[in-house]
Amino acid sequence: MSETTSLGYAVVGAGIVGICSALSLQERGLAVTLIDPNPPAEAASYGNAGVLSTWSCVPQSMPGLWKNVPQWLFDPEGPVALRWAYLPKFLPWMTQFFAAGKAERIPAIADAMLQLNRPTLDLYRRFLAGTGHEDLIRDSMYVFAYRDPDKANLDNLEWRIRTDRGVPVEKIDGNALHDIEPDISADYKAAILVKDQGRTIDPGAIGKVLTEKFLSAGGALLQARVQSLKPLDGGRVELQTDTGILTAERVILSAGPWSAALLKSHGLKVPLESERGYHLIFSDPGVTLNNSIMVTDSKFAVSSMRMGLRCAGTAEFAGLDYPPDYRRAHALAGPAKRLLPKLNTETREVWMGQRPSFPDTLPAIGNIPGLPGVIAAFGHGHLGLTAAPMTGKIVAGLAIGETPNIDIKAYSLERFGNT
Repeated sequence: MSETTSLGYAVVGAGIVGICSALSLQERGLAVTLIDPNPPAEAASYGNAGVLSTWSCVPQSMPGLWKNVPQWLFDPEGPVALRWAYLPKFLPWMTQFFAAGKAERIPAIADAMLQLNRPTLDLYRRFLAGTGHEDLIRDSMYVFAYRDPDKANLDNLEWRIRTDRGVPVEKIDGNALHDIEPDISADYKAAILVKDQGRTIDPGAIGKVLTEKFLSAGGALLQARVQSLKPLDGGRVELQTDTGILTAERVILSAGPWSAALLKSHGLKVPLESERGYHLIFSDPGVTLNNSIMVTDSKFAVSSMRMGLRCAGTAEFAGLDYPPDYRRAHALAGPAKRLLPKLNTETREVWMGQRPSFPDTLPAIGNIPGLPGVIAAFGHGHLGLTAAPMTGKIVAGLAIGETPNIDIKAYSLERFGNT
């Protein structure tokens, strides 16, 4: 493109948050272009654990969590890994992460999480209606499995956070657990069930199907890398891309961990970290799970999907550009085999993706200070798949000047004070 191309509304980033935002804008009768250098739904939107966690309200950072970090970092099967050379860059984010886990901050964060996540099943089902792929979403429980029954304690803080907010939970013993999930080892003596949730049998396919729906209704998909954003007079926004210059009525910024770079040139420094996640798929598992399982002692999720049994949920902090360390994925095989003794671990596939994570678990949603015409929709961490439909609904309304019917102050970038 040698000349400036004028668009209607632009969505930067074709992960599941961007796709849901594009669809929500389109439902308002707007012309929308989805922009990404890569095909839609092939990053974190593809590789996640597939849990549609409608009741998710427990922050990643909790009181006392810091005490566990040293042992996790030195455990090859631990849930957290750090490239030590990255530590100086990581320390500011880590400091804010632990501060977000102070007891007095937890209730507000939990409430803000819940209002984003609660509508997800209804909104996804509405998006998928008529596509022929409605079966991508299944009703499910989230089964928190415990080897030590004493740790399945509803009086613990994380469970009180849920029950105080009406989350439907039930504690069961090992016999009841094995009635629900016969392939789980008898070593698991108890479980807590989170009911009325959902799961998907193919996370990436949801994004692909919804993109096709968007395109068939007149939406546009542009393969390009956005290099900068510039507000123009009259509220429009200029987008400099590697294929030319575009202008748009409004821009939704949903470029995951790459969003921060587009803000930095405007003096906006946000504490957005790339929380690298790995998954391990056993493509011929020989076992089947009926629900999503959280393996509480190893802190990862397991679910049966179209492509096999997927284990996902670890976190690695090493920056955006460091090569994957697939030992992190293969390390899930041991705990998975302890959970499922009949699991065939021979045929496996590994993957790594980048989660965009803020230290307080909450995403950035809303108008961006000092950048008129650009609306934030990024930083969802572990909950991008779950929170995407509601995020899309919110930012579509903001883009046309509507006031949301929920309080979105908790998601403002202004909460970090340096924007």
